[in-house]
Parts: sequence; structure tokens; C-alpha cells
Amino acid sequence: MTQDERFMAEALWLAETAAAEGEVPIGCVVVKDDRIVGRGRNRREKGKTALGHAELDAIAEACRNLGGWRLWQCRLYVTLEPCPMCAGAIINARIPVVIYGTEDPKAGSVASKVRMFDLGFNHRPEVISGVLKEECAALLQAFFRDLRARKRLENAPETAGKKEPAD
Repeated sequence: MTQDERFMAEALWLAETAAAEGEVPIGCVVVKDDRIVGRGRNRREKGKTALGHAELDAIAEACRNLGGWRLWQCRLYVTLEPCPMCAGAIINARIPVVIYGTEDPKAGSVASKVRMFDLGFNHRPEVISGVLKEECAALLQAFFRDLRARKRLENAPETAGKKEPAD
């Protein structure tokens, strides 16, 4: 297992923890000198906040642990391609390397929908994609498949599957 795979596996564990809590399974770690200094997982539903993204939690914890907002010596590992808000936070924190697992065709702002890091901001991170891609994608697919199945059951009429009484 490579170093990138080892840290992405930790992010995957955090994503699995989020899924167990009913959150979209996204996990993130910030690493400095081969040591995790920040961890985060999605907490939007539980925290009732649009800001409860895994990357924001991990960046905030790394800043607290390192005593500053500039994370210029860190690498960020996240299971899903960052959204616009998280890509902006990565730029603002000066994180030099972003490693993500799978693409986000709906909101990905590193490569899928828009390439925010190519827009001429004052900081431009290096991007490595596809680390443990299959595992990251499978976790998200299973979560949304299960969510759709639960919603179908909740919306099914109470008489579904019951036989009418005979006259």
C-alpha cells in the first residue's frame, strides 16, 4: 500500500463513519510530515449546516493543531472531489497538494464541473485523483442506493403487498 493509499484509507474510514451516522459518506484527512493533523467527515445533517463538509472540518482541525491558517506544508486527502466551497477553502489555506478518490460529476470543482484551481487565484494546488477510486465510488453508490430504497419504502402505500380480504 502506498502512502497516498494509506491516508486515503483513513479518509474512507471517516466516510464510513459518516454513512453510519446517516450522512453522505465523505471523509477527509490533512497530513503534515506523514502525520494526520486534521480529520473531518460530512456532518451537514446532524449539524444542520451547509458548512458541515469533511474538508472544512479537517482544515479547521489542522489549523487548530498547527496553530495557524496557512497549511502550506500539508496534503489533503478526500474521498470525493471537492465542491466549490471546499476548493475555495483549500486555496485560502494554501494547501499545496490535494488527493481525491472519485469524481463528483454534479458539483466537482477541481476537474468535473469547473477547474477552480486553474482560475488564476493566488494559490494553485497540485491535484492527484483516483486514489482508491473504486472503493470511494462504491461507498457513495451503496449509500445512495440504500437511501433511494428507504425513500421508496417510506413513500409506498400502506396497503402495498397486502391482499384484499375475500368477500
